Amino acid sequence: MHKNWKKIMAGALLSGAIIGSYTLGPVTHAAAASTTQATVQQGQATGNVNMRSLPSTSGKIVAKIKKGEKVQIIAKSSSKWYQVKTSAGKQGYASSKYIKVLSSSNQGSGGSSSNGNENSNTSSSAVIEKVIQTGMKYLGTPYEYGSDRNTTTTFDCSDFVRQAYLEGAGIKLPSNSRTQGAWIKEKGTDVSKLSELKRGDLVFFMSYKGSSSSDYAGVDKSKERITHVAIYLGDNKLLHTYSQKSGGVLVGDFSSSWKNRFLFGGSVL
Repeated sequence: MHKNWKKIMAGALLSGAIIGSYTLGPVTHAAAASTTQATVQQGQATGNVNMRSLPSTSGKIVAKIKKGEKVQIIAKSSSKWYQVKTSAGKQGYASSKYIKVLSSSNQGSGGSSSNGNENSNTSSSAVIEKVIQTGMKYLGTPYEYGSDRNTTTTFDCSDFVRQAYLEGAGIKLPSNSRTQGAWIKEKGTDVSKLSELKRGDLVFFMSYKGSSSSDYAGVDKSKERITHVAIYLGDNKLLHTYSQKSGGVLVGDFSSSWKNRFLFGGSVL
């Protein structure tokens, strides 16, 4: 019954043109690999550099890349970090300061700069689509506050976005919405305007104070505590979960009620 209900809900969302052409079924390993392979770039270490579990110096060192070693650049996490994969198959984040992008034609930096940016943007977009596709397959999964991070039978808000990015991009986010928000701010990708949000961004909210915008007048949002996180889909839509009554994981409107509670958003990549 649970599986059938999830399929019915996903079909209804599709027919309502809420999620356009997203694929709701589980992504096969082969399909995911072929998508990534088409967009990855080759890079080379210009010096000895640590590969970390997060795009931050606070991330755990998972491997060391030696000067001259070639890596695959999976995505540009920020202006300072690349998500990379070594020839040994290890994945993590390395400072872009020590990773040189190699063009397919082996041209110098003068000829590969714009091409590298274009490929990096394409790669990031592909990763975001995989994350969203992963999240979509959990539509209808029941909500449970403080859900077990080691299972996918129930989710709370932060557990859900964490699972989507873990499966879809191999990125392990912090375990709750407040630490996730702090991580985004540390990365420096946070934005405070709704107009600056991009597809795939994490969006953070404060506690509900009322349905009217006047209920939030005079609130200093810089001092408010994060109580909810969602994935922004664009087109005024959110992918998230927030209560049992709402039906678990869903695609919903970025309504005025949510906008009143909006604190900031930011890119994981």
